[in-house]
Amino acid sequence: MEKLRLAAQSASEKAYAPYSEFHVGAAVLAESGEIFLGCNVENASYGLTICAERNAVFQAVAAGQRRLVACAIFVKGNRVAMPCGACRQVLREFGAEMEVLCFSDSAEPVRRSLGELLPESFGPESLG
Repeated sequence: MEKLRLAAQSASEKAYAPYSEFHVGAAVLAESGEIFLGCNVENASYGLTICAERNAVFQAVAAGQRRLVACAIFVKGNRVAMPCGACRQVLREFGAEMEVLCFSDSAEPVRRSLGELLPESFGPESLG
């Protein structure tokens, strides 16, 4: 998972965060083995900001991927950050069993299954 961590760290350097200065990078691993990157992109109209995790997922989907197996999130500083609720739901759409790995410059990494982060989740099968 080192490759995924490095990819997320690299993506965090491209974040556009002039308001919060909270630079986040994400890397999702598709079932195909491909890695897709995303960073947070803030907007002066705060509600239009997009998180790094969703940005990475949307990049994967735009490339034709539909099954994701892992997501790495990197933030600068001494604390890790877990994905927000909206990101957890979007991740769930493409990988109910995925591993979520959270990293920072100096904190201990955190590894959770998406099921731990979003128990009793709502997914495509819930609509049937």
